[in-house]
Amino acid sequence: MIELSKTGAYLVGGTTVIEDNEEAASKLAASVANVPSKEEAAKNTIAYGILEAHNTSGNMDKLMIKFDKLTSHDITFVGIIQTARASGLEKFPIPYVLTNCHNSLCAVGGTINEDDHMYGLTCAKKYGGIYVPPHQAVIHQFAREMLAGGGKMILGSDSHTRYGALGTMAMGEGGPELVKQLLSKTYDINMPGVVGIYMTGAPAKGVGPQDVALAIIGAVFKNGYVKNKVMEFVGPGVSSLSADFRIGVDVMTTETTCLSSIWRTDDKIKEFYDIHGRSEDYKELNPGEVAYYDGMVYVDLSKIKPMIAMPFHPSNTYTIEELNANLEDILADCEKKALVSLDGQVEFKLTDKIRNGKLYVEQGIIAGCAGGGFENICDAADILRGKSIGADEFTLSIYPASTPIYTELARNGRLADLMATGAIVKTAFCGPCFGAGDTPANNAFSIRHSTRNFPNREGSKLQNGQIASVALMDARSIAATAANKGYLTAATDIDTEYTGPKYHFDASIYANRVFDSKGVADESVEIKFGPNIKDWPKMSPLTDNLILKVVSEIHDPVTTTDELIPSGETSSYRSNPIGLAEFTLSRKDPSYVGKAKAVKAAEDARVDGGKPYDVLPELKAVVEKIKTVCPDVNEANTGIGSTIFAVKPGDGSAREQAASCQKVLGGWANIANEYATKRYRSNLINWGMLPFIIDEGELPFTNGDYIFVPDIAKAVKDKATEIKAYAVKADGMKEFILKMGELTDDERKIILDGCLINFNRAK
Repeated sequence: MIELSKTGAYLVGGTTVIEDNEEAASKLAASVANVPSKEEAAKNTIAYGILEAHNTSGNMDKLMIKFDKLTSHDITFVGIIQTARASGLEKFPIPYVLTNCHNSLCAVGGTINEDDHMYGLTCAKKYGGIYVPPHQAVIHQFAREMLAGGGKMILGSDSHTRYGALGTMAMGEGGPELVKQLLSKTYDINMPGVVGIYMTGAPAKGVGPQDVALAIIGAVFKNGYVKNKVMEFVGPGVSSLSADFRIGVDVMTTETTCLSSIWRTDDKIKEFYDIHGRSEDYKELNPGEVAYYDGMVYVDLSKIKPMIAMPFHPSNTYTIEELNANLEDILADCEKKALVSLDGQVEFKLTDKIRNGKLYVEQGIIAGCAGGGFENICDAADILRGKSIGADEFTLSIYPASTPIYTELARNGRLADLMATGAIVKTAFCGPCFGAGDTPANNAFSIRHSTRNFPNREGSKLQNGQIASVALMDARSIAATAANKGYLTAATDIDTEYTGPKYHFDASIYANRVFDSKGVADESVEIKFGPNIKDWPKMSPLTDNLILKVVSEIHDPVTTTDELIPSGETSSYRSNPIGLAEFTLSRKDPSYVGKAKAVKAAEDARVDGGKPYDVLPELKAVVEKIKTVCPDVNEANTGIGSTIFAVKPGDGSAREQAASCQKVLGGWANIANEYATKRYRSNLINWGMLPFIIDEGELPFTNGDYIFVPDIAKAVKDKATEIKAYAVKADGMKEFILKMGELTDDERKIILDGCLINFNRAK
């Protein structure tokens, strides 16, 4: 289904791929009259052209990007605007859309969810933004319908900010990167690699966008083939896909750990803009006559089969056919992997889902930015029409991605068709995607057309002995399973006539309800603050030296942001930095918060001019050992903080709180073998934390040890790439090396100042 080139590759005329090997020169010469150099051909990708148009540095190796638009939702925009206000915000300099699709149920924590919404509305008025009320649209569907534009760039504070199918290069980042844009600063990165996704053929009947996406994710995630690169979708197969289909594939590119995505555009994308009354925003995009890519992913759409991503990662993929043929073995393997993912905290079983040789699931969900599209739901309705989902354990819930989609489903009858089967159709909401809606029963198995299936993303709580799990599937196969009353069924195994109704967008729905300032700020507006909305606590600048206590040690192959700061019900507290920090690592290492607080109390005493040893007596012996290698260490020049070790932290959500909560609790660093995503590393830096790297297999410290990093401020200033450190052991000081990787000048200054807020205040 999917093949990967072992080298870079040239794309000629948008149709012919020539891999970069010893035969490339002769093949290129036979194909084109004037063969460009590899460097010139690399400038002919769609991605290069868009990045060049938005780069302000004048140097395409070191980009300084200014985005056209920004977007956030209600568990990120409060913290972002609070940070920007603390840094001197006066007006939103570009369109900034505040959607309300995560805490929209207002079901947890008293008034705090709606308090956040009112904060957002008043800020949109005061600073000149756009406010989308709860239940109107999930963040990414509103962006597709109302924000995207050919050749544009959008930055969002949600990891699934992906509008490449519409010709918009979009990126999901932590909140501080949006703060920089709000303060008219830039997004600074090295020129990313660009990998071609070369599509041929057309999908078989019953195969949907999630099937294609999961096949790609399964092929490229583990080997890092597209990590921090731009995925550029090209080739003749693109034209066989509808706009909705492309959007459904595109949104899932986040799960590959790529930086962004972009697609060539055509009349089907033009029609999308026409339907939404924004014809002027369409732009035809194609690579140049000869374009060079850093790799090529070959996708034969005709060979894609219905897929399933088993717990607990979107890359844990199988064809449904393969799963059904090897149920016992695959389910047993998932149970074995769960021992690592769940740390053995609860008993996890999947083999007990086998009934009469078939896999029975208790829940189906079609929802959000991935599953809630018009075509997905219409095709599901065609499969289910006239059938029943049954009166047993299995349930089916469907969330259209926006009220305009919901309205059209009501008008064309699909809504009634679905509800007649026993399915429930709800309003636009992201809850099932991050653990705040449709939590299954204990030990239940849910199949979902949503974005992620990490542990706890469905809402269960390991710390309370509760566990459910999610597999990702396409809406069509979920509907086929529902038609079979919960027994896993591929959509290609049933005979369905897909009606493909035309979509009609009703612009009046947003016109009647969405607040749009048209970019006009009204400084007379008073911002409404609920009692849960708190300012960021004061953060100290980096000291000359650092004493770090290791307060958590995680050896999972990958640590997600959900494990660093849980999603679900904790999202209600994201407007309260100190309150939210109480949940840090609560599902992975419940002892973390107490240990980190003990270290922070010692640092607070130091900052206040007291004696840290009086607060944390064990420090006295530690400092005595440190003085054997650095006699000048004292309370004035040496800060005290905590750190965690994780093999590969930061996969998943863009949420800045995965880093900021550690900082609020006194964290000064992370130590890792590598960082799963660029956005998590950026979050650490923007919150003034050192993103240390240590070579794989080398771990001179253990949980509970202290680490001394001498002259750390000087190392940051001097752009050192390797930093000497010591593990403080019972038998003395063990020297080792920490690495930090490349940092921009601004990033170094942010770390030295202690965080982005301090950096902006200083400037």
